[in-house]
Amino acid sequence: MNRCGRRATPVFGSRPARTTCPFHSTPDRKNSDPRGAAVSAVVHATDRMPAGFSPPMRASQIVPLVVATALFMENTDSTVIATALPAIARSLGEDPIALKLALTAYLVSLAIFIPISGWMADRFGARSVFRIALGVFMAGSLACAASNSLAGFVAARFFQGLGGAMMVPVGRLVILRSVPKNELVSALAYLTIPALIGPIMGPPLGGLITTYLDWRWIFFINIPIGIAGIVLATLFFENIREVERPPLDVVGFLLSGLGLASLMLGIASTGRHLLPDGVSWACLGGGVILLALYLRHARGIAHPVIRLDLLRYPTFRAAVTGGSLFRIGTGAIPFLLPLMLQIGFGLDPLQSGLLTFAAAAGALLIKIIGPRILRRHGFRRVMLVNAVVASGFLAVNGLFTAQTPHAVIVCVLLVGGCVRSMQFTCVNAIAYAELDTREMSAATSLASVAQQLSLSLGVSIGALALEAAAAAQGRNDIAAGDFAPAFLTVAVISLASLIAFRRLDPDAGAEVSGQRRVTQEACAQDPRAAMP
Repeated sequence: MNRCGRRATPVFGSRPARTTCPFHSTPDRKNSDPRGAAVSAVVHATDRMPAGFSPPMRASQIVPLVVATALFMENTDSTVIATALPAIARSLGEDPIALKLALTAYLVSLAIFIPISGWMADRFGARSVFRIALGVFMAGSLACAASNSLAGFVAARFFQGLGGAMMVPVGRLVILRSVPKNELVSALAYLTIPALIGPIMGPPLGGLITTYLDWRWIFFINIPIGIAGIVLATLFFENIREVERPPLDVVGFLLSGLGLASLMLGIASTGRHLLPDGVSWACLGGGVILLALYLRHARGIAHPVIRLDLLRYPTFRAAVTGGSLFRIGTGAIPFLLPLMLQIGFGLDPLQSGLLTFAAAAGALLIKIIGPRILRRHGFRRVMLVNAVVASGFLAVNGLFTAQTPHAVIVCVLLVGGCVRSMQFTCVNAIAYAELDTREMSAATSLASVAQQLSLSLGVSIGALALEAAAAAQGRNDIAAGDFAPAFLTVAVISLASLIAFRRLDPDAGAEVSGQRRVTQEACAQDPRAAMP
């Protein structure tokens, strides 16, 4: 309470909260904790929002919505590209499977530059980095639209990934530093619900533009969205920075970046269409060596660019390892599903997009009731059940045929999207349950790197399984029957995430989910509820 008897109003990015009232412009130092103020002064420095501007909502509401503009743009971009892949391949004179390089190039770029996103935000300010990243992403989109070859398109996607690497992770870091832990699940819902509108709109919109206009126009969708994000960040973000920050691990960044790029290029180029086998194996070997050198380097310095020591926290370790396995299956869907519908079943891009959007619609529906499910059952139980159910629905996609009623396809994709989205909410929330504020930046970088690598692996493994199924039948061109083994392969990998989730304690992440509070209230009302 302040001197006027009003409740304290939290200021974005500052901890603890400052107390203000309309009659006193200075903080209430009398009732504030001087030790907390000292800690806040050391941990964060902020540039204020525009003078005279007061946010209409709490930080737990407005900050996720602003970050959602970036996630909306990124998700829309990925879904419209997935729908247009066959048309892009025809325009560039390439085999559709060769376009997996365009998808993996973007994801590899994210994996390379995400580790320094937290340091960049701490050094130059989260708002500044966020706005520049939006600009780079828009420039990369224009370069994609101007591409006339596979090499040019892949290079443009890699550059676009540079913006994406700073855009969403830095925005997520702002959320983690602005929102209390007990409001984190709700804040993530505010973030993901607007962002999921992009995948709902993306497939039909991309299909419409590709069918009746030209695939190059799909990249111009990002321009007005990016401009809106820059304006909103200017209005509602504070330029949160760390006053005390470790030096940038340049050697570690080079070793990890080159190692990840070489490794993923080797995996993505394995098979036909891309690079000679010798070059692919050389990339794989070089990537493994560089990453091994990074591990040795990281053990000898105080502040490595990727802090693998954070895996000592059980909840964070389960989120990274189990979440990565689960995302491999999910990463294959945007690549396999449009190819199956368009090349295997003969649908046009618009018809394909009007079916695949159902998965995103299901993801949006579950976000509304997700926090209630977590409060009722807890992270561990929900994640175990979801891993089985979601993997089953992933495998069922391979059973579709050209004669399958579209209503059945939509229903399967809708329910599958629900359970996958619930799993992502769990993984993203429980990852930070045991971390303190000073570890958020490094943890966000590591979690984001693992996420992008797993999605990239999903595309590569799905493509390899598709090629292997065609080769087993003595064909070079893919057919509708080749997709069932591919979906089954990635579904089995996704199911393997059970190994990591089973190791969690029954009450893991209870502070974040609210399960512990519900249990305590139940025990207070009925003492028998506490009995074993």
